[in-house]
Amino acid sequence: MAMQQTRRALLAASVSALSLLAGHALAEDSAAPTDIVVTANRLTAARQSIEPSLGATDYSISNATIQALPGGDNQQLNQVVLQLPGVVQDSFGQIHVRDDHNNIQYRINGVILPEGISVFGQTLSPRLVDKLDLLTGALPAQYGLQTAGIIDITTKSGLFDNGGQVGVYGGSHGTYEPSFEYGGSSGATNFFISGDFRRTQLGIENPDGGKSADHDRADTGSLFAYVDHIIDNNNRVSLIAGYSNDRFQIPNTPGLQPDLGLTVNGQTQYPSTLLNDTQRETTTYGTLSFLHDQGRLTVQSSLFARYSTLTYSPDGNLGDLLYNGVSEAAAKKDFAAGLQTEAAYRLNDAHTIRAGVIIQGERGTSRTSSQVLPTDDNGAQTTDVPETIIDDGGKTQWTYSVYLQDEWKILKNLTLNYGLRGDDINGYRNEMQLSPRINAVWLPFPDTTVHAGYARYFVPPPFELVGAESVAKFNNTTGAAPTDLDTTPFAERQNYYDVGVQQKLLGHHLTLGIDGWYRQSKNLIDEGQFGAPIILTPFNYAKGTIKGVEVSANYANGPFSAYANFTAEKAQGENITSSQFSFDPDDLVYIKGHYIYLDHDQTYTASAGAAYLFKGGWIEGTRVSGDVLYGSGLRKDGDVPNGLALPDYIQVNLSISHRFELPLVKALEVRFDVINAFDRVYEIRDGTGVGVGAPQYGPRRGFFGGVTKSF
Repeated sequence: MAMQQTRRALLAASVSALSLLAGHALAEDSAAPTDIVVTANRLTAARQSIEPSLGATDYSISNATIQALPGGDNQQLNQVVLQLPGVVQDSFGQIHVRDDHNNIQYRINGVILPEGISVFGQTLSPRLVDKLDLLTGALPAQYGLQTAGIIDITTKSGLFDNGGQVGVYGGSHGTYEPSFEYGGSSGATNFFISGDFRRTQLGIENPDGGKSADHDRADTGSLFAYVDHIIDNNNRVSLIAGYSNDRFQIPNTPGLQPDLGLTVNGQTQYPSTLLNDTQRETTTYGTLSFLHDQGRLTVQSSLFARYSTLTYSPDGNLGDLLYNGVSEAAAKKDFAAGLQTEAAYRLNDAHTIRAGVIIQGERGTSRTSSQVLPTDDNGAQTTDVPETIIDDGGKTQWTYSVYLQDEWKILKNLTLNYGLRGDDINGYRNEMQLSPRINAVWLPFPDTTVHAGYARYFVPPPFELVGAESVAKFNNTTGAAPTDLDTTPFAERQNYYDVGVQQKLLGHHLTLGIDGWYRQSKNLIDEGQFGAPIILTPFNYAKGTIKGVEVSANYANGPFSAYANFTAEKAQGENITSSQFSFDPDDLVYIKGHYIYLDHDQTYTASAGAAYLFKGGWIEGTRVSGDVLYGSGLRKDGDVPNGLALPDYIQVNLSISHRFELPLVKALEVRFDVINAFDRVYEIRDGTGVGVGAPQYGPRRGFFGGVTKSF
C-alpha cells in the first residue's frame, strides 16, 4: 500500500509541475520568425534545451569526424564510440562505458529507444548520425534506469539538403556493403532516409586468431527514416522509424572433437568444422513526437515503441549435444512501448525548471526446445537416445519514471542543478527508488570549467534478458545446471560521485580535460554468456565498487584535427546473489567472501587519432587520417576467478580519401582504409572468466575500399 501511495504521489507531483509550466506559458506569446529554416533551427535548439548535459561529462562526435575516421560511416556504430574516453571493446561487438557491463541508454533526438535483445547486431547505423553525444558521470535527473552512458543521437534531417548519395564499400574478409541516403525539404516538411546491407565472412570475432574464420558469415541490413513537419512558428511534429535484420553464423574453432565423453545414437565423434549454429536478430523501432516552444515554455511529448526478436538455431541434435551436453533451439521476443513527456520552463534569469514523465510497458516471451541425454544421480549417461525438454515462458513489466529539477544560476560563473527522480518497476520484481541529483558547474576563469556532482542511481536488470527457464526441468540430464539456486535478479542501487576540469588553450583550438569518478553499488548488475545460445544472462553481485579517471585532449585548427584519450579504472564485486545456477559452485563459494575483478574490467584504455584535409592544388580534397586503440586486456581466470588480465594490445587503422568534383559526374568520393595495419594478433577473450563463453580475437589486417556518388 505504501508503494502504491508513493507511486501515485510521484505521478501527481510531476503532472502538477507540467500543468503549472503550461499554465504560465499560456499567458505569454512571442513573435517567431516565419522563415522555415530559421524556425526549424530554433525549434531544434529548443528541444535540446529540455535536456542539457549540465554537470555531466559530455563527449561529442560530429558527422564530419565520423567521415574522417578509417572506415567512415561504413563501420558499425560501436567502432565509432570506441574512440571516446572510457569506452572499452569486448566480444560480440559489445562496449563498456566506465567499466560497466552494459547499462547504456540510447536516445534518438532526445527520445528514449528501449533496450533490445540483440547481441551481435548494431541496430543504429552511423549513416543516420548528424551528431552523437556520450553523457557519463553524475547525470541530471532527466536521465535514469540505464546510467553508465547516455548515447544521444541527433539525426540528419534533410533540412539543408536536396539530394543524397549511393555508395559501395568492401574488401577483406569477403566484405561487401552497398548503401544509400537521401534527404531534402519541401515547404515546411523535412525528411531523411538511409539504408545499407553488409555481407562479411567475419561477422563475429574469430575464435582462433587466424586471418580467416570458419563458418562466420554475416548478412546484416538496416533502414532508417526521419520526417518532420513545422505546423507553425511554435509547433513541430516528427516521425522516426527504423528496422534492422541481421543473420549470423556462429564461428567454429577448427580441429576439435567432443571431449565430454558422451554418446548420441551410437556416435561419439563430430569434427568441429561441421557445426552449423546460427543466430538471427531483428529490431523494429519508431517514435512520434510533438514539440511546442512558446515564450518561456518548451515541451516535447513522444510515443515510442520497439519490437525485438532473437532466434538461435543449433546444429541439429548431434553436434551440440556431443560438445555441450545440450542442443537448445531458442526464440526470444520483446515488445516495448511508452510515453515520454518532458518540459523546460524558464522561470526567470536565475531559474529554469525542468520536469518529465516516462511510462513504459514491456512484454517478453521465451520459447526453448532442448535436446538432452538422461543421466543418473551421479551424472553418468544412462542412454544414448536424446529426450526433448520444452521450456516456455513470458512476463510483462511496467516502468514509471518522473523527475523535477531546477537549474539555478547562483552567480554569473556558478550554476547549480539539483533535482529528484522517482522510478518504479513492476515485473519479475516490484522495486522503486527516489533518487536525488545535484551538480555544480563553476567557471573560475573564462576558459576553465570545473564541475562536480553526486547522483543516486536506480538501475533495473535488463528485463528482456532475465531468464524465465525452469532450472529443475533439466535435473538428471546432461543439461543440468551446477546448482538449482536461481534467485531473480535485483535492481542495482548506486551512489555516484564525479568531478572534472576542462581547460581551453591556444585560442580555443586545444581542449584538455580530466574527470574522475567513484561509484558504490548494492546489487551490482553484470551479464554473462553461459549457454550455447549467444544470449546474455544478468546477475548481481551483492556489493561492488567502480572507480577511475579519464584524460582527454582535442585539437582542431583549419584542415588539421587530432584527439587523444586515456582511462585508468578498476571494477570489483563480491558475492553473487542471483542467477546462481549459471556458475561453478566453487566460484560461488570463493566470490561470496572475496571481492573479484569484474570480467569486463580493463585497467588501462587509450584511443587517439588525427586527420588532415589538403587544400589547394591538385591534391585539394584529399584527406589522410589514422586512429589507434590500446587496451591493457580484459580479465581471465587465474588462481581465483577473473584473477588475471589478458595481454595488452594496440590496433592501428589508416585511411586516405579523395573527393572529385567532375563536370558530368559531379561529386565523387573514393576512399581506401587499412584496419589493423600492422596485423597485430590479440585476444579480446580467452574463453575463461566469470560469464565468459568462447575465445575471441580482434580483427586481423584488412584492406577496404569504397566509392560514393553524390547527386
